[in-house]
Amino acid sequence: MKLQTPRLILRDIKKTDAESIRKNINNLKISKWLLVVPYPYKKSDANWWTNHCEEQQKKKPRTDYSFGIAIKPNNNIVGGIGLSKVDKYQGRATLGYWIGEEYWGNKYMYEATKQMINFGFNKLNLRRIDVEAFTENEPSNNLIKKLGFTYEGTMRKALRCKATGKILDGHYYGMLKKDWVKIRKKLK
Repeated sequence: MKLQTPRLILRDIKKTDAESIRKNINNLKISKWLLVVPYPYKKSDANWWTNHCEEQQKKKPRTDYSFGIAIKPNNNIVGGIGLSKVDKYQGRATLGYWIGEEYWGNKYMYEATKQMINFGFNKLNLRRIDVEAFTENEPSNNLIKKLGFTYEGTMRKALRCKATGKILDGHYYGMLKKDWVKIRKKLK
């Protein structure tokens, strides 16, 4: 499966993406903001992840859409984005994302998340998308707010970061499809 934006390709992850993923995510500046990503991120971690993604792609119904982010025209993965815990009956899923430090500051993640939200609401026909961020992760919290998610609360000491072992507070946000219909036209 593949989605496109003016500058990006969001596509299913393959086993051959393991080295590109490892290269871009093996950075404590990234993994300290991710719940389940270890640091250092080893070749075996990347191989496990790409195998896991390929297995998830075969499931029917599919409950995980983990995509690699590639900058056009290149096909190398520089980040990841996905909707996990996709529950068609409940009409909801959870958004997650990351991008290599070399690509920060180019609004790639803003472009990718808009496309992923649109995919969730318009192709998967979800009613709601959730997203969480560690409270101290200002860039992610700012992105989430810019996208129009509604802050729904903070869970104190609810999350343990695998990369650092620290237990952190998490901000929780949600967006309804009806809100996205209104918001997306205003987003540039």
